[in-house]
Amino acid sequence: MTRFTDKFTSFYKRLLPSPFSIAILLTLLTFILALIFTRPTGEGIGSYSVDLLKSWEEGLWKTGGGGLYFAFQMMLMLVLGHILAISSPASKVIDALTLPCKDTASSAFVVTIATIAVSLFNWGLGLIFGAILARKIGEKFNRENKPLNYALIGAAAYSGLMVWHGGLSGSAPIKAADENNLHDLVAKMDVDLASVPTRIDMGETVFSTMNIVVSLVLIIVLPLLMRAIGKKEKPHQKLPSPVMVEEEVIEKHKGAEKLDHSRIFSLTIGIVILFYAFHKAVIQPEKLSLSFLTPNFINFVLLGLGLMLHLSITKYVKAANDAISGATGILLQFPLYFGILGIMIGSGLIIDISDWFVSISTKETFSIFTFFSAGLVNVFVPSGGGQWVVQGPVIISAAQELGVSYPKAIMALSYGDQLTNMIQPFWALPLLGITGLKARDILPYTLILFLAGIVIFLSGLIIF
Repeated sequence: MTRFTDKFTSFYKRLLPSPFSIAILLTLLTFILALIFTRPTGEGIGSYSVDLLKSWEEGLWKTGGGGLYFAFQMMLMLVLGHILAISSPASKVIDALTLPCKDTASSAFVVTIATIAVSLFNWGLGLIFGAILARKIGEKFNRENKPLNYALIGAAAYSGLMVWHGGLSGSAPIKAADENNLHDLVAKMDVDLASVPTRIDMGETVFSTMNIVVSLVLIIVLPLLMRAIGKKEKPHQKLPSPVMVEEEVIEKHKGAEKLDHSRIFSLTIGIVILFYAFHKAVIQPEKLSLSFLTPNFINFVLLGLGLMLHLSITKYVKAANDAISGATGILLQFPLYFGILGIMIGSGLIIDISDWFVSISTKETFSIFTFFSAGLVNVFVPSGGGQWVVQGPVIISAAQELGVSYPKAIMALSYGDQLTNMIQPFWALPLLGITGLKARDILPYTLILFLAGIVIFLSGLIIF
């Protein structure tokens, strides 16, 4: 196993540039593919190139559900989660989880199973939780001067992004459960709306027998797989230096400065934010829904908890200064990927890709081809919500035409979308920022998770 990962590490170091360079190269590749395959007959290359650039710009600066708006959401999630995790109470909880970690194998097992469990609840919390836990383990082994394969632990912390879309925060299942979402989605498609349900309950998708079995297999097999790799891998990565906790110096503050250091003020503001967040999100008229689990809700909760646990505005701001440097990659790269999405939507390239998979499908193979097409699209557009908006109409329309189960088609898209996160380092940016690792460090191991996932997800789609 060591030879295998050493070869892939060497391969990635030679051929894999930085994540920002990857985003630029994917932008250029998408532009060229759209220019070659979607240019209308009779339209000049120059004029169509300008049209594609306009689509790219619209996606890049989009302020709705993607682009700058989404980039800022994710930056806040990373920074607020990091602030919370380095508070004294949260650090003690995470430190307790490091107690069973005696070597690389046990550490990889603990991080994988804990990250997957949290990510099945919510992908954002799982990503930040896993990253902080991985760093804490690295700091522990550094303090104790013990060897550790830190890159493997980082990869284990990223494993949650391989299961999230089949969990409670999965974009496609949540959206499909909204009343009239499916009808709105296929309104411009040639479908019989009478035979399309207005909504599909999460009991038929996330809580279906197929998905429950697949999720159980993932939460059992993946930690054991990472543990087995940890037993064979040699520890050779540089470990992160432990964060020095400064002793609190008691000072006397005067005037308005007292407010910045007031425990009561910080605690009160935090409680008010949490109360409002849960009141607005959870207490809903007429029905209970899990749709409140959005990035905005998570950020609201992280903000309130952070203010409560740091117990002063001054400490909170200082923690923010320590955490914000890890958000650089998101600031630069998130808009670029929504620029790619803009090109794919504006040119119709994403529909062409999906349509091609549909054209070669039968009732028996449709779910499998949907799985692979979703995985391919996710490499170019790593956003589950965005993918549902642009690929969902084609999948629902084709499922109706072929007589395929709508819930199974939705889960096939979800599985494909989440699987290729293991070979697309986009969502690893927050983790890399917190752990200090590079994409090429973790990708040899996430590739192994990717291969295992292909077997597990395809088996679920074929058997059920």
